Amino acid sequence: MNTENRVRVWDPLVRVFHWSLVVAFVVSYLSGDDFETVHVWSGYFIAGLLVIRILWGLVGTRQARFRDFLYRPSVTVDYARRMLTGSHPRYLGHNPLGGWMVLALIITLSGVVFSGMATLGAEESEGPMAFLAAGAGGPDVVMTDEPGEHGGGEEHEDEAGEVFEELHELLVNLSLLLVGLHILGVLTESLMHRENLARAMVTGRKRSNDESE
Repeated sequence: MNTENRVRVWDPLVRVFHWSLVVAFVVSYLSGDDFETVHVWSGYFIAGLLVIRILWGLVGTRQARFRDFLYRPSVTVDYARRMLTGSHPRYLGHNPLGGWMVLALIITLSGVVFSGMATLGAEESEGPMAFLAAGAGGPDVVMTDEPGEHGGGEEHEDEAGEVFEELHELLVNLSLLLVGLHILGVLTESLMHRENLARAMVTGRKRSNDESE
């Protein structure tokens, strides 16, 4: 394809964020059961990436901003309907479905990070949410299982950890579902519009012709 017909769409920060998040998510997922230190630090890294992406979504380049790709529900529904018939328009940046998927992933992964830190705090008394362990029953009861007015602190602490851990696992599974749908959408768009969207997220460039918004 003639490079003269290609324009820069994704800025370096968006591209570095995207592929860094892919790597960090895979590392975090694979290290969850056997490598706790790697799992925890990859989670912190994901948290940092999400903060940067949210800020960049407010003040970044055009296609990186949320206001550029979060379309009205009516527009998104119409796009989905036209996609089923193969008559949907091509967008230079995120299409309506892709834009909402970006937001869904950011929200879900933020929940994954939060619930992970809460689990670490409640069960291990570590990390930025370590206060959850002491706060479960108060400093005078955390280490006792004796029944009574001030007893049961450790039991409450364990219950809080279990709740956060179950929430963490639920959100991880939801993230996997969203990632699968995201990949399916990228493959579908690549085939229907005859362009490699994964490569575009590496080079930052897409063809400029045939754009419709």
